[in-house]
Amino acid sequence: MARKSSFVDIAKIRVRAGKGGDGIIHFRREKYVPRGGPDGGDGGPGGSVFLVGERSLKTLLDFKYKKVFEAENGKNGGPSRKTGRKGRDVFIKVPLGTVVKDEITGEVLGEVVHHGQKLLVARGGRGGKGNARFATPTLRAPRIREQGEEGEERFLLLELKLIADVGLVGYPNAGKTTLLKALSGSSGRIAPYPFTTLTPNLGMVKDPDDTVFAVVDIPGIIDGAHRGKGLGLQFLRHIERTRLLLFVIDATSDDPVKDYHALVEEIRLYKPEILEKPQIVALNKIDLVDNLDFKLNDTDVYRISALKGIGIEELKGGIRKWLKKVESPRN
Repeated sequence: MARKSSFVDIAKIRVRAGKGGDGIIHFRREKYVPRGGPDGGDGGPGGSVFLVGERSLKTLLDFKYKKVFEAENGKNGGPSRKTGRKGRDVFIKVPLGTVVKDEITGEVLGEVVHHGQKLLVARGGRGGKGNARFATPTLRAPRIREQGEEGEERFLLLELKLIADVGLVGYPNAGKTTLLKALSGSSGRIAPYPFTTLTPNLGMVKDPDDTVFAVVDIPGIIDGAHRGKGLGLQFLRHIERTRLLLFVIDATSDDPVKDYHALVEEIRLYKPEILEKPQIVALNKIDLVDNLDFKLNDTDVYRISALKGIGIEELKGGIRKWLKKVESPRN
């Protein structure tokens, strides 16, 4: 039986902000004040709905089980010009790298990329005015009030694009999961057959100076991935958020150089600007071949064996060198 994945990078939810409270009609009733004026208070605003960045989350799995989020309505106004209580806001935690779209219009509402960042996705309704607001010198006893406005309601499409410093790019069985484990000690599942990695794995690599960079091993790409073939777009959307592309090439392939250029072309067909990111190559499984001639113009190539640990420290040094040259983009 196939193992079910717990990684979810697309989710649809419905959010509804609270309705504003109604204003009221009320007049003062005080002893010895026979003609008390209007003192009806305003309704409180409805609660709003926010998405909040949470660094500990790595998937949208929670939204598989809860899809509807509603903020509290505002309370009605009271006598003595008392404003009703504001409805409680709702804060929905999402992983960093979540892009938020209005499912109906397709409008991008924003992106959540920082821990603690708040993104307003449904605004609470305005509270209605009480009759005290309508008093004028010529209208001293208004019997007018406003009802509260309805809160916004939206159907949202959440799309997760993992944020990492280094993205491992390679065909199935190129050894990306093994390399991630060698770089970071990640315990991703490893097996000697294609399509081993069905979900992204994220590993953290600690530098000697105690700084840390993140490496993401994304599901293997195949020819036609830019059209959604195989794991297709599930792979390609995650590569957009990386600072450095690390192509992992299988040295035992019939034509490793051709494999590299095919991977580059697949990314170009999906989104050419991704190739503006710095790129390096890890030629993996060199312990299984002899005197392989593999050269690329203007691209650093590191010969490694992720399984045997050969060349891993040199590769880490190359990654650090390039990361120092590039900013940390969030687009």
